[in-house]
Amino acid sequence: MVLIKAEKTAIGSICFLAGPITLLENALVLAVIAATATLRQRPSYLFIGSLALADVFASCFFTTSFLDFHLFRRSDGPTAYLFKLGGVTMAFTSSVGSLLLTALDRYLCIYQASSYKLLLTRRRALLSLLSLWSATIFISFLPLMGWRCPTGLNPPCSRLFPYINQGYLACWTSFTLVLLALILGAYTLILWKAHRHESSMTSLQGAAAAAGTGHARMRMDIRLARTFGLILLILVGCWLPALSFMIADVTVILTHTQQRAFAFCSTLCLVNSAVNPLLYALRCRELRVALLQLLQRLCKIGWCKTSTEDLTPGLPTAEDNNFAAITEEEMSRPRSTQLNSVSEMVNNQYLNIRK
Repeated sequence: MVLIKAEKTAIGSICFLAGPITLLENALVLAVIAATATLRQRPSYLFIGSLALADVFASCFFTTSFLDFHLFRRSDGPTAYLFKLGGVTMAFTSSVGSLLLTALDRYLCIYQASSYKLLLTRRRALLSLLSLWSATIFISFLPLMGWRCPTGLNPPCSRLFPYINQGYLACWTSFTLVLLALILGAYTLILWKAHRHESSMTSLQGAAAAAGTGHARMRMDIRLARTFGLILLILVGCWLPALSFMIADVTVILTHTQQRAFAFCSTLCLVNSAVNPLLYALRCRELRVALLQLLQRLCKIGWCKTSTEDLTPGLPTAEDNNFAAITEEEMSRPRSTQLNSVSEMVNNQYLNIRK
């Protein structure tokens, strides 16, 4: 598709800004997880690491392929073009798949708190990641393996992607929409569980207890709703415009104006990869502590000269634990400490009443 000069400038600016930022953020998350043995042993951080790896690939493959195709107008043969497009598809599909695994991890932590460690072991987490990446690699390179369209941009080929069969585009778009729907469903169930917990606490507590602690729990519930609402808003806002154009490309013939609009919408997927580390990784208190400890070690071996003795990590707060991954140590804390899952708090309240 042919973009005018102003559109090339805008798209080039977005890619040159978001691409390096995405690469640096996610590479930092991967480095912290790889350098911290305790984080590598926990399924939650394995999923976050998979998300960071997928977004690193997205920043590399998407930025180079997108700029080559739209700005530099480099003319590649079918094999070279489909290989580049397969890399982009693999990166974004793995990113959405890792988001789904992260959402399912939090769902199990809330709904199966007592058996969470038995259900989601490190081995099962690694097997799920292996299955995810194997499936995405296979699906992404199907056009390169033969499911392609020989007529370039003419029917029955896609008007958005040269050599891509409309049937393949319809299947991939439907698959991605199913993944997004499952993510939305998982977070909706988590919020519903939090709402039910708040209602049960209100009915079980007396007037005095409700006045003392009910407000704090309601604030926790509101914080969860705001956090998950922000996650879902960004996810849908970044992915739905591009997927809508892909669905339209299968059913109708897109105009040149619509094709240029799709070029802008597709950059939102890269923006989502830039935001993911902020939402899923750097909000976790434990990962931030690991980052500070890594910086301390680097300072001790002479990589920096500033003393960091005052950067002593503290215990995770309740607000951080509501969003951070549940660790094995946190799941095994005695009942006297603050519980991290909604279902655990409900069960604890029932036990106290029976006493």
